[in-house]
Amino acid sequence: MIDGAGYSVQVVTAVALIMFTVFAGFFPLDDALIKPIAFALAVGVAIDACAVRMTLVPAVLALAGRHAWWLPAWLGRVLPDLDVEGTSLREAPEVEPKEPERVC
Repeated sequence: MIDGAGYSVQVVTAVALIMFTVFAGFFPLDDALIKPIAFALAVGVAIDACAVRMTLVPAVLALAGRHAWWLPAWLGRVLPDLDVEGTSLREAPEVEPKEPERVC
């Protein structure tokens, strides 16, 4: 759990900084309608990144333990098996290549 939080901090911080910069970039405009929206979005992203994604989510996952990753059996049967990391390729038996047929 601690390792995962350590790796996710870098990603969450980078994404939050990018989004904050984009929204803050709209703030200097002279449009009275855009300024409050840009400010609210920039502050909202900063609060979400710091308070929610780096504090509350890891705390809830730590409290829930392995129950946070529980999947109902019926849902496991309905969802497709996505092998994103390619583990089934490593477990597949090796197939010997066939020799090509000679055509004379």
